[in-house]
Amino acid sequence: MGIEIERRFLVQGDSWRGQGTGTRIQQGFLATDKHRVVRVRVVGEVGTLTIKGVTTGCTKSEYEYVIPCRDALEMLAQMCLKPLIEKHRFRLSHAGMTWEVDVFEGDNAGLILAEIELQHEHQTFSKPPWLGKEISDDPRYFNSNLARLPYSQWPGR
Repeated sequence: MGIEIERRFLVQGDSWRGQGTGTRIQQGFLATDKHRVVRVRVVGEVGTLTIKGVTTGCTKSEYEYVIPCRDALEMLAQMCLKPLIEKHRFRLSHAGMTWEVDVFEGDNAGLILAEIELQHEHQTFSKPPWLGKEISDDPRYFNSNLARLPYSQWPGR
């Protein structure tokens, strides 16, 4: 079984900018419910199909498979829930760990999140100075939920 353990945070300020190169990501969801999420993603010329299970703490089961980019693009256009998630992902290093900073576009513009993948839930790590509030336990920030209720539609954000 594939396992993903990650912690997620809001990003504050711009001091992280210029530390890594960005990659454009388009993703959409074929299915979302409380037991599973099925995601299609295109990064560059690579398509993936990902199935994720229930999140418990910061851990969830995850299975990811490379699929033809053309198939992924067709699924994004024809089969996925709208709006799609569009973002640029920047990979940054801090204290020997890799952070991914997602700058959202489209209906989620204005939202910038950082995440770190861990080996186990209680792994310690150094927090970069641009890290804001932890949102690992806030389901509003799950990409599948941002597709259902985009950041631009949040009341009082």
